[in-house]
Amino acid sequence: MHGPASETAEQPAPAGAAVLETWLARLNQVIVVLAAVALIAACLILSYSVLTRTLFHSPTYWQDEAAVFLLVGATFMTAAYVQSQRGHIGIEAFSTLLSPAVNRVRLWFVDIASFAFCAFFAWKSWTLTHEAYVDGQVSNSMWSPPLAIPYAMMAAGMTLLCVQLALQIVGVRRQVAR
Repeated sequence: MHGPASETAEQPAPAGAAVLETWLARLNQVIVVLAAVALIAACLILSYSVLTRTLFHSPTYWQDEAAVFLLVGATFMTAAYVQSQRGHIGIEAFSTLLSPAVNRVRLWFVDIASFAFCAFFAWKSWTLTHEAYVDGQVSNSMWSPPLAIPYAMMAAGMTLLCVQLALQIVGVRRQVAR
């Protein structure tokens, strides 16, 4: 079949990819809810800190790091969801100038380059997490929380982003191959 209908038809995903897409979509929904709670908690923690310092002249030593840990977790863990919506910052000027077929190829190359960068970032984050855990690294504050916590959130988030990008690469490749 030729014409516009054949250009928009997508081949079905391989069974494993379809299961992985479904699993990742469900996991992303849970993560988005938890990230929203983390952002609210970070706001509450920082507000509490300002109030205690202002009203009671009592410093809090843990609030900045707790808020940063929550923000790091929310940011990195939701990266796969944002990518699934193609919500990351991109240059859209080209997409309006290109035909749909050429734009799919462009997205495929962008996804491959993004995957390569994110895979390297995830690998380095996992090695950093391992080192921090094995060495017992803690932050340099009075609270001294383990640094393996934010490193693990970075690593897990980047790993999920790699899975999302891989699924998109396979999906776009199926569209391009038609």
